[in-house]
Amino acid sequence: MLTLAAVLIVLLGLAHSVLGERYILVRLFRRPDLPKLFGGTAFTTSTLRFAWHLTTLAWWGFAAILLHVEHGSLSTPRLLQVIAVTTFVSGLLPLFFTRGRHLSWIVFFTVAAVLAIAATRA
Repeated sequence: MLTLAAVLIVLLGLAHSVLGERYILVRLFRRPDLPKLFGGTAFTTSTLRFAWHLTTLAWWGFAAILLHVEHGSLSTPRLLQVIAVTTFVSGLLPLFFTRGRHLSWIVFFTVAAVLAIAATRA
């Protein structure tokens, strides 16, 4: 179950970075009205790009923790509960702010459920 959760998080992060870069960031950066920070838009676009992909890295960090738990190098039901709550709350944000149109909430809720079940079995 933990491997399933880790795989879902990795796939979500990959989709977030690739699709976000292709369909959101590139189009956003073409806009002529981007804020000019520190004399130009280069800092703005660099900051937005790193912040966007930082999210993916955080999700992949969660996936790595899950794999360590599965392999016995980090095992505690509390850790699983914390990650389950984190992913559940992460799912609430796109559900609320996009009214469910951004479908990542489905993956977050699935991961949260899988982890909650796994925590009761740990």
